[in-house]
This record gives sequence, C-alpha cells and structure tokens, in this order.
Amino acid sequence: MRSQRSRSSSVPTTGMTEPALATWLARLEALYPQPIQLGLERVATVAGALGLLPVAVPVVTVAGTNGKGSVVAALEALLQRRGVSAGVYTSPHLLRFNERIRIDGVEATDADIVAALEQIEAARGSVALTYFEFTTLAALLLFRTRGVAVVVLEVGLGGRLDAVNIVDPTVAVITSIALDHQEWLGNSLEQIAREKAGILRPGIPVVVAATEPPGLAAAVTASGARGLWLESEFGFSLDGARWHAWLQTSSGERRMLPALENPSLLPANLCAALQVLELLELPASDADLLAAVPTLQPPGRRQRLSLGQLELILDVAHNPAAVNKLVEFIDTTHCNGKTIAVFSAMADKDIQAMIAAAGEHFAAWFLGDQPDNARAAPAAVIAGLLREAGQGMISVSKNLRQALARARSVMAPGDRLVVFGSFHTVAAAMKWLAREQGKG
Repeated sequence: MRSQRSRSSSVPTTGMTEPALATWLARLEALYPQPIQLGLERVATVAGALGLLPVAVPVVTVAGTNGKGSVVAALEALLQRRGVSAGVYTSPHLLRFNERIRIDGVEATDADIVAALEQIEAARGSVALTYFEFTTLAALLLFRTRGVAVVVLEVGLGGRLDAVNIVDPTVAVITSIALDHQEWLGNSLEQIAREKAGILRPGIPVVVAATEPPGLAAAVTASGARGLWLESEFGFSLDGARWHAWLQTSSGERRMLPALENPSLLPANLCAALQVLELLELPASDADLLAAVPTLQPPGRRQRLSLGQLELILDVAHNPAAVNKLVEFIDTTHCNGKTIAVFSAMADKDIQAMIAAAGEHFAAWFLGDQPDNARAAPAAVIAGLLREAGQGMISVSKNLRQALARARSVMAPGDRLVVFGSFHTVAAAMKWLAREQGKG
C-alpha cells in the first residue's frame, strides 16, 4: 500500500533561499521515521511523476553482498577512458554525500543535487520517501539532465525491493553473495540470492561474478535472464600476481586478455566489469587495459597508503566473507614488521565471526567508539569478544581518532596498520590520515 503523508511533513522551500545540501540531507533523514523501508511502489510513483522511466540509455545494475563498489569503479574508469559519458550512483559514501552521484568521474555539485531534490519535493505530493529513495531519484534526474550515455546503478540493499530496481537494467551484475543484512534479506544464502536476483528481467544478460552460491542458478533461470557465469563464459587464471583472463564477446566468441595485475581489485570483480563492457559493445582495448588496470584503486577497498615509513591498508570489509578476502590479501602482501588492526563495526553485524575470520593476523587490536553513530558497537563490547577469542594486545579508546593515534604510537618503521570493519571506520581513518599528513 502506498504510504501517504500530509504536506506538513514536507521539506519547506517556499520563500527560502537555496538551502545547503547538508541542511537538505538532515531534513530528509528526519522526514521518514524508518531509514530503510523496502518497496518500489512509492518511489516508482514519484519517478513516474517526474518522467524518469523508462531510462532512455543503457543501464547496468550491480547487486551483491561484497564487491559491488569495485565493479562499479572499474566500469566507471574504463568508460571514462573510452570517452563514454557515464552517470554512476553508489552508496554509501565515505567522506562526502556527493561521492554517491558522479558524472564522467566528477562528483555532482551541492547546487545540482539541491536542485534535483527540490524537483522531487515538488513532484512527490503526499507520497513519503526515504532518504535513499530521494537520493536515488536525484541521481536519475541529474543523469537525464546531463544526457549521459550509460547509467551504472549500485544496489543499496538486497535487490528486489531496493529503490534502484524501479529501473530496468540492460545488463545486470551479481557479485559475491554472503550472509549480511539478514533482518532484511533472510537467514540463508538461498534467500539472499533470490533477493539479489530480483534485479533481473527476462531476456537480459546477467554477469555473475562469483562461483555459484546456493539457489542463485534457480533464481536466474526463474527470472528468464541469460546467465554469464564466472569460470564459464568469463573468468581468469592466476600466475603469481598476474591474471590471465578471458571474456565472451558480444558475438559469443572467447576473447583472451593480456596479462593484468592490480593488487587492490579482486580478479573476479574486474572481469565482471570487463564482461559488462563486452555486452554493451563498448569493449576495453588491450592497450586501455594495460594502461588503466594497474592504476585502478577504489577508495577504501584494499587501499594502500603510507604515513612516513608506516604502511596503511584501508578496507571497508564489514562482514565475515569480506574479512576473509582481506585476510587473503594480507597474506599475499609483504610486511617487514608487525601488522596491527584498527577496528570498529556496526552492532548489527556478526562481529564474532569477523574476529574469527581475522584469526591470528594482527599483533594488536586498537578499538574506538563512534559516539556520533548509534549503529556502532561499543568498543568495550568488541574488546570482550576479542578476549573471548583469545586475541592478545587490545586497546580501547573513546573514539577512532584516538585509537588511530594510539596505534601509530606503538608502531615502528616497516609496521603495517590495517583499518577495517565499516565504511564509517575507514572514513574516520581517511580524515585522520589527511590531518596527519597535513602536519608534515
């Protein structure tokens, strides 16, 4: 049933000067009492009023538990290199909301986003929208206004009932599937796979960037979509740090790629992005791959940085499957000294399983509270779970900035600091690092 609200709950605009984006976003958070309200009827109604559907250009929709951001980043970079105008919508952001809406690799301006939100507010009538639904519509409005040639949409949560699913994709991607957001998506991999497969449409190709999770093949078949599967239609083999990949061309032939190397991207995610380009008949040339792939670095995904003689790895890994991949990466990268963790996670995550996945890879754990984030697990609670798991050195701080400073104070040249657990944790590290580098 469509949710109705009186205009008294609207964002006031009459007689106002253009409000700052931060003011708008704060109002949107307060406008709808539930931050997540899955369902398509409300947002589709407003999209129809704005004339946003159907989208007139090719659309790539990316769903999955882990790896969505990497696939989107690779698509964005390679489309930009080809000179193809692309509108990209992702979530969540790390430092600025504007990161969520990018056109030709450039973040949307505050003024453009505010103008789009004003149009949505004027069009929605009494239909209530969540923060994510407002911002999804804003992205679609800006992409139409700017006349992009390709739209890339990252699913926020699940797939079937996520706001981006009002748009019919030309090509879909499903990345790895793992247990996460069970309160919304179900308690089994089969249930979660069905939710992710909800983005599919009859006859469209879907690039599946994972070995088959339980239930996904049946869900793809039921949708009528055409599956292109990792290790079948496309895939890779490893030769040390180098990948030898193959794709299926738009004519159905096999294309072998030059040997590629990028420590920040999982080969499966990069191959998925490349397979999408083949399906869009916008294939990346060998020359572009050799030039672009080594430099691809999605922020906060295995991101390697330095502070003096210390190495930092920032990773938004926020569930056990993602931590397993982070640990594999740590195992394959050399460190002359100790590896130390700065960690904070949301209380609704399986923190115990995340700690188990980390194993004995960290010589010490530095934990920090997030006093401005009601979802974050208290550092003291995480410390208790670490002690139960038999972890050694544990430090608890009142915030992540203090935790990072304490971790740095015990590190020697050649040591490595790994920051992970959530987008919020990595964002705090990015801000702290910028301040520390600015002191030099």
